[in-house]
Amino acid sequence: MAWSYLRLSCSTLGAILFGLLVVTNLSSALKLDECEVCITVMDRFANSLESDVKKDPKAIETEFRIFCKGTKGRENRLCYYMGGLEESATGTLGDMSKPMSWGLPGDKICEKLKKKDSAICELRYEKTIDLKTVDLKKLKVRDLKKILNDWDENCEGCIEKSDFIKRIEELKPRYMRNEL
Repeated sequence: MAWSYLRLSCSTLGAILFGLLVVTNLSSALKLDECEVCITVMDRFANSLESDVKKDPKAIETEFRIFCKGTKGRENRLCYYMGGLEESATGTLGDMSKPMSWGLPGDKICEKLKKKDSAICELRYEKTIDLKTVDLKKLKVRDLKKILNDWDENCEGCIEKSDFIKRIEELKPRYMRNEL
């Protein structure tokens, strides 16, 4: 009787541990905001492929190099990291093309790529800031600096956040158009 209770307890414990592993594995899946450039590019690239190309890793790599020639900004940087550009120093195209040929979705491909090179998921799209509606006090200093940089302006002697806000408020009339 004691042995059957012990076996039941061990099997119950095993089921609980298995359940915890499944839940932990599901919660570790990448979300769009964690790896936005990679997931967006992988999904868009996969959707652009013909069905016969989707099954051949070498053809996927060739198409990815062609795809990368038309990229700009953060997407071009992702192509560089992955080896999709001629000037790329390294290449992880095989780590992308094989899973894609198996039919893995973009988020799972990016999850695998992140394990090889964490910089792939550090890429973020630049936020566009609507100066007509945004509360400058709620922005981070780097966003305030970005506004000034986009205007090709600097902020001499700015140390505090309030200094950057004051400079932006001074320059707003010059760079903001009043549209009717």
